Amino acid sequence: MAKIVLLLVALEQELPPRLVPQEMKVVYTGVGKINSAIAATRAICDLRPHAVINFGTAGAVRQLDHGIYKIKSVIQRDLIAAPLAERGVTPFDISPNSYSSTNGEMKCATGDSFVTTYDPWLHEMQIDLVDMELFAIAKACYKFDLPWLSAKYVTDSANEQAAKDWKQNLDKAAKAFIARSSEFYFD
Repeated sequence: MAKIVLLLVALEQELPPRLVPQEMKVVYTGVGKINSAIAATRAICDLRPHAVINFGTAGAVRQLDHGIYKIKSVIQRDLIAAPLAERGVTPFDISPNSYSSTNGEMKCATGDSFVTTYDPWLHEMQIDLVDMELFAIAKACYKFDLPWLSAKYVTDSANEQAAKDWKQNLDKAAKAFIARSSEFYFD
């Protein structure tokens, strides 16, 4: 039986189906943690992949050029359940609060909001990028004992110009991923 690499992308605008490498099975999750958790879980159960790749766009918390960055670890940025747990921690859940990929160099924080203002917590946590899906995808991979990796294209600087910059740079994301897609394979 052929090994399946599952490619999870939030939107077709980030990576149109016609550009997806033939050896990958793409599933579009929709935006946000809930949509991506449902789509990732369903795709993992239906397709039984041997590995998962997440590709999408992200905002840069620190000074980074537009381009592709591999994610090493991901946390939640919008779960605030104090005093039951510190920010980013799900109370009463024994699952990890951070997930690490098989390779990468950046730290990502996932939340269900478009970051448009400075957040000191992100800097305290040494976050490089922010997105809206990866934590849910990584947690699904953890639950199903699957390796994952993530490539994020930085479209904006997570500031008041973020939405405008995201729209202006969105078309560059797919081209950049395709140009480097050979870096995102599993044995």
